[in-house]
Amino acid sequence: MKIEIWSDIMCPFCYIGKKHLETALKQFSDAEAIEVVWKSYQLDPHIPRNPEYKNTYQYLAESKGMSYDEAKQMTAGVAQAAARAGLTLDFERAVVANSFDAHRLVHLSQTHGLADRVKDSLFRAHFAEGKDINNREVLAAIGTAAGLAENEVTALLDGDRYGDEVAHDIREAREIGVRGVPFFVFNRKYAVSGAQPPDVFSQTLEKSFAEWRADNPKVTLTVTEGPTCGPDGRCE
Repeated sequence: MKIEIWSDIMCPFCYIGKKHLETALKQFSDAEAIEVVWKSYQLDPHIPRNPEYKNTYQYLAESKGMSYDEAKQMTAGVAQAAARAGLTLDFERAVVANSFDAHRLVHLSQTHGLADRVKDSLFRAHFAEGKDINNREVLAAIGTAAGLAENEVTALLDGDRYGDEVAHDIREAREIGVRGVPFFVFNRKYAVSGAQPPDVFSQTLEKSFAEWRADNPKVTLTVTEGPTCGPDGRCE
């Protein structure tokens, strides 16, 4: 069963929501039957590739029409929520960056089954390590550390591969009525909006999976044993 997740690396609640879903999946007995698919979303696609914001507080104050102090107070509450989930959000160090290329990297990593690892590294780089997720060297290091081939990451960053897929995800989000992220879609039937507690994810997971399993029953075979050859070269 698929769980599709629309999120942006610049979104702190997307980081928290990812952790809460992972907590629910660890408690789910059929987790091996779940496929997580990451979908791109940009909260602010108009951030320049080389912005001159001093920090997140200045960016929020200037782009969202709030004061510098209001921005600090708002992010302090988000940081506390993240801490309760075991995550670090350091808004003093976070570099305001355009996330488009980071989303392209996630699309590439998804073709190799490495999207969860890359997504987590991108969140950590942005929110905890003060790294620029639009920087070529940062993205290359994250991709190769996750297990992607260096030449494949380099080719991605040199071209525009997966740009159309990122744009498609964003259009699709509008079509299904996504107004904010994170947004989790279970089996294209149920949705959870926001960084809900793990038990909300667990309840939705149990319900959607039970319905999916009813339509996709496990294959149970009655086997009549006979002589076979195995991959170890033994025939008996």
